[in-house]
Amino acid sequence: MAAPVSYGTPTLESGDRLSPEEFDRIYALCSDIRKAELIDGVVYVASPVRINAHSRPYGRLGAVLHYYADSRPGVLASSDGTVLLADGTRVQPDIAVYWNADRPGTARENEDDYLEGPPELVAEIAGSSVSIDLHAKFRVYERNGVKEYIVWRTRDRAIDFFRLHDGRFVRVEPDNDGVFESAVFPGLRISTQHLLKGDTPGAIAVLKL
Repeated sequence: MAAPVSYGTPTLESGDRLSPEEFDRIYALCSDIRKAELIDGVVYVASPVRINAHSRPYGRLGAVLHYYADSRPGVLASSDGTVLLADGTRVQPDIAVYWNADRPGTARENEDDYLEGPPELVAEIAGSSVSIDLHAKFRVYERNGVKEYIVWRTRDRAIDFFRLHDGRFVRVEPDNDGVFESAVFPGLRISTQHLLKGDTPGAIAVLKL
């Protein structure tokens, strides 16, 4: 009798359609996958990360947002942390900023060390992922009540800032100095000019702490 066919350990592939429970179970087995998300029941597995298209800008913007969070009591930031949303979506924002448990907010760190609920602010670096960050994830963040959304389009050398208004994301224009100012976190100012030039200390100096 022939031996039963073995297909090995389950894995995730972009385009798979899974329930949140199936996604969580399989993702826990996939030690080789750095980043996978479930958006409206569809799996998205991240492509290999390029230096200038993603990694370096990610470090710059992350440095600004983490510095702000570390300097402001009651504010937390995370990078690449899994966020569980109410509609079964599982996302890993490049950077999320949110209030801690001592202050009313919409996101909470749960007992499994994941974030539940929408962070107040989400930032994504869109090099090779413009189609998902400005479409599928855009709609999910909007629908779930993320209040502010930053998308750095590295290939276009542009940074977009959206703010939730009446349940819809509205594009916000920077001031004359190319600075976006958060309406959620006092003193959080995003200097597009410094970030696009690679001047992280200059971008941090623009913050009002």
